[in-house]
Amino acid sequence: MTIWRNALLALGGLLAWLLFWYRDTALAMAGIWHSSDTYAHGYVVPIISLWLIWRQRQVLRGLTPKPGWLAWPLMAGCAALWLLGDLVAVNAATQFALVAMIVLTVPAVLGWQVAGALLFPLGFLFFAVPIGDFMLPQLMEWTADFTVLALRASGIPVFREGQNFVIPSGNWSVVEACSGVRYLIASVTVGCLFAYLSYQSTLRRLLFVLVSILVPIVANWLRAYIIVMLGHYSGNTIATGVDHLIYGWLFFGIVIVLMFMIGARWAQHPTPQADAAALAASVAVATKADAPVRLSATVLAAAAVALLVAVPHAINWHLVQGQNQAVPVVTAVAPAAGWQAASAPLADWRPAFENPSAQLQASYTAASGTAVDVYVGYYRNQNYQRKLVSSQNVLVKSNDPHWSRVGGGGKNITFQQQALAVRTTELRRLQPDAAGHEARLLVWQFYWVNGHLTASDALAKIYGALGRLMGQGDDGAVIMVYTPKQADASAVLQSFVEAHGAAMLAAFQQTRGQH
Repeated sequence: MTIWRNALLALGGLLAWLLFWYRDTALAMAGIWHSSDTYAHGYVVPIISLWLIWRQRQVLRGLTPKPGWLAWPLMAGCAALWLLGDLVAVNAATQFALVAMIVLTVPAVLGWQVAGALLFPLGFLFFAVPIGDFMLPQLMEWTADFTVLALRASGIPVFREGQNFVIPSGNWSVVEACSGVRYLIASVTVGCLFAYLSYQSTLRRLLFVLVSILVPIVANWLRAYIIVMLGHYSGNTIATGVDHLIYGWLFFGIVIVLMFMIGARWAQHPTPQADAAALAASVAVATKADAPVRLSATVLAAAAVALLVAVPHAINWHLVQGQNQAVPVVTAVAPAAGWQAASAPLADWRPAFENPSAQLQASYTAASGTAVDVYVGYYRNQNYQRKLVSSQNVLVKSNDPHWSRVGGGGKNITFQQQALAVRTTELRRLQPDAAGHEARLLVWQFYWVNGHLTASDALAKIYGALGRLMGQGDDGAVIMVYTPKQADASAVLQSFVEAHGAAMLAAFQQTRGQH
């Protein structure tokens, strides 16, 4: 027991050291648990994991803790992932890396045999990482597809644009709360725990986890359809306000309870004989394979890992010292031949990009009378409150009272004699203007990051991280050019970027060089 006491003391000290250095990441993760109902289960995940570890105490007593050196390079990889994520302020990367480092402290200090006995309890900790928002667009699209299809199958005519659709009794929209991501994450978390505790067969466990993924998705589709039908046949007197959410949770609760009741019919509870056999086997293996471990080896392992996890912070501190602290100033490019500056924007829309270091909106008109507006959001010294690429940065918020996104995709254009893939989005003003005209815009969107052009969020993050690692800073900008939606809208935007592309790139380089 002396070996276990020393090993647990070393493990506890290493975990305290790890949480000290990565306390900002841990607090940010807890902040998301507190602010988002979708991830509120994160509070109980560590408690459940500790309880699961406690259940394995009889098995652990038969094992001998022994440092697993292979965990060191894995810890180094996780520390590198944390550093890259922190350089470009990606919460998902830094928080996942922190939990992975916490998990890897077990094999690093206690060994892989101990970690193997605690495989599920340790793996369950990853449910504390608030990851899932990336699924929102796809889940919303599927929900809208099913709802419209089901309404038409029910004999109700539907006109759809994007996530908005109109039926004879009123207008409906599929927003983030309708995506079902909250149901999905809750179902998978509880489903994995239920499968682990209820089944011994790996196949049954995997099948139940698969069911816990599919059931909430399909249940959410049915929930959305039922709510629209309730609103339609009640004259929009029920299922259109707060009761909309109440009915949704009630329906989901009934479905999930039924799922677990059915799953419990095939439960495989372990027998005392099986438990005794497993414990005897683990003790036999430990007695045969493990030799006494010196205290110095355990201390060396903990000290080496402690040094390893502190390295990213030293690198980060060095990079922060070299940042450009000047406030950037973005200037509008002069109109090219055949274009002139306009005195007023062509619409009252502005993208919902949060906390740019500088921003610019400029308007231009061509000799033919066509109008193009440009929006630039420039970012420097990015952090978790101010970053170029973020799930919070969108063209239109879902609750925007004036504008709605009704379509989108991608397009290959020519920019400075080179091919560039841009994002295309069609926006519609929800209310007609004073003259009764319905406003629609075609928007092209792409990023400029330290001289690189891309429309990819991932590449924009990579360019930003590489720029910081090379001491070039993380300057980046989102560029949007847009014009009224009409038959030749794409040709108008292509003409504009061909005429002004070189000047725009020069303006960004000039802003980047400001000190």
